Amino acid sequence: MPFMSAQKEVGHMGKLEGMLRSEIVRLAKRETKRITLPLGRDVRVLKNVVSQLRRSVLSVEKWATQQQKEMRKGKIPLEATQDEVKKSRFSPRLIRSLRKRLGISQKEMATLAGVTVGAIYQWEQGIFEPRGNKKSVLVALRKLGRRAVRKLLEEKGPEVKEKRIVRRRRKRVRK
Repeated sequence: MPFMSAQKEVGHMGKLEGMLRSEIVRLAKRETKRITLPLGRDVRVLKNVVSQLRRSVLSVEKWATQQQKEMRKGKIPLEATQDEVKKSRFSPRLIRSLRKRLGISQKEMATLAGVTVGAIYQWEQGIFEPRGNKKSVLVALRKLGRRAVRKLLEEKGPEVKEKRIVRRRRKRVRK
């Protein structure tokens, strides 16, 4: 009978070995999952960051090629990137000081920005704020010096026609 008991022990050892093996595999899987789950989240976040950077690089490249074309034509571009426009802040004092630094009048600044003199006055008084394309023009003007602005005004001079203000007299109605 000693043979039978040895065989039973081998059977128990086989079961014990299988149980240990399955427990080790289970714990190893659990541990790898615990480690890789945060890494997966990080990978997703990094993929989103890369795609945003790719988009912004494409927009900057597009803007750069456009600037190069305009430089070849000899024109000084008056545009800024969307990121620059978003980051920029304008107060009435900053708009006025920009105009003074460039040595231009409200009329000349209006010509450059493509707005009326009244709009420049309202920006400088804080009644309204420049938005959209006009804000991008102001951001671009920040980068230029007096000579470049004078050159721009000379280029735009023939394009801009003087608007004559026609005032009509009202007829008085007598009662």
